[in-house]
Amino acid sequence: MSGTNRKAPSSVVRLVVGLILTIGYPAFVYLALERLGPRAVSVVLLVVLVPVFWWRVRAHDRETVKALAIVPAVTLVALVLGATLDAAGGVLLVPVAINAALLTAFGATLFGGRTPMIERFARLVEPELSEAKLRWCRRWTWVWVSFFVFNGGLALALALFAPVRWWALYNGLVAYVLIGLLFAIEWVARRLLFGPSATGGST
Repeated sequence: MSGTNRKAPSSVVRLVVGLILTIGYPAFVYLALERLGPRAVSVVLLVVLVPVFWWRVRAHDRETVKALAIVPAVTLVALVLGATLDAAGGVLLVPVAINAALLTAFGATLFGGRTPMIERFARLVEPELSEAKLRWCRRWTWVWVSFFVFNGGLALALALFAPVRWWALYNGLVAYVLIGLLFAIEWVARRLLFGPSATGGST
């Protein structure tokens, strides 16, 4: 079996594991927080997530790791604080930290002559982009920045002022529905603007 053939199943496994952990995180916190307490929940999550993050990081090249490292880094810092302080805030603020990290990563590419984040994704499938598509990529990078502001702000409000079940429902379900809708809107709009053969954009 070739190296490429071995890599494909491994990528699928990493994707599945990542989805399970991302979607299951709020549900686990909701079910375990009152039974185990913030410190125990934080420690359990660290025991699970540290090796998973390490496994996923090892699968990428150095440049990709630099781009992706901010999300697991802020997650682990929040959980370490939760375990150290025995505070639920460290656990509940993980979605806020992740949105802040993504906001920083996407927003930083819009200034200083850098390549907008969505353009970077688009060039993976279409190296040569027209001026119209370049403007589209910049515009949709701004859309995602705005979404991370909204999503992170709402996650923060729920963590501070709402019952844990509301926090879990939004971060474990509603947020992903909104992300899916945003992807769908971008995909439809891009096809209408550039035609069915268009491959640039945020997908």
